[in-house]
Amino acid sequence: MRRAAAAVLAALALASCGKSEAPRVNPAQYERFFLWAGVPPPPAVKHARELYILGGEIRRGGPVRLINMRAGVPHLSGPDVWLTVRTERLDWDAATWDAVRAMLARWRAAGNRLEGLQIDFDAATPGLAHYRAFLEQVRRELPPGTRLSITGLLDWSANGDPVELARLAGLVDEVVIQTYQGRHTIPGYAAWFGHIDSLPIPHKIALVEGGEWTPPSALARDRQFGGYVVFLLKPPSPADRGSRRP
Repeated sequence: MRRAAAAVLAALALASCGKSEAPRVNPAQYERFFLWAGVPPPPAVKHARELYILGGEIRRGGPVRLINMRAGVPHLSGPDVWLTVRTERLDWDAATWDAVRAMLARWRAAGNRLEGLQIDFDAATPGLAHYRAFLEQVRRELPPGTRLSITGLLDWSANGDPVELARLAGLVDEVVIQTYQGRHTIPGYAAWFGHIDSLPIPHKIALVEGGEWTPPSALARDRQFGGYVVFLLKPPSPADRGSRRP
């Protein structure tokens, strides 16, 4: 009995040693990136096809205002560029809209191939109707011809109201679904992708640098899937822990 038990334990140990670790996200293997303020771009960014660059933040508490997050305006002639505005509130006033339009104009005048504006907001899935009302205002305030991208949570395709998602499809040009929290991939992410091919909005999938990622099988039949965007990280610090920022 002892010899049999020892053999079983040895077999289990060998199996665990032979088990391969989940693949990690290597920026060098991708061509679209989120580039946040203070994050040094890796060499892969030089060959990027598309960049989502944080230009400003609107924070909760106090007066509503757009905070410029960059020392200067980017000057990029190669990749397509999205001006990303990270917001923690939706009660934007006239001065805020003026500031966003002015920032778009400066980025376009600098010679960038500006795709449009991306709104980075953690819209809870049960609150999509409220978020849609805000996005309707965004469309009215943006200059004609400006494309609109938004970020979305992992459970939108699984738990989102199909009616509200269909209405969003008429407002935004794309949604970038985030698969991470902080510096790590959300555990069990594959379970949320069972119905990703039913999401009626053109979408990309955001991965975190160094995070785990194995493509769910549903992506193979997903006609609206437009590729991956890698969220680049900076070295961790105590202030970064628990935040979705790099």
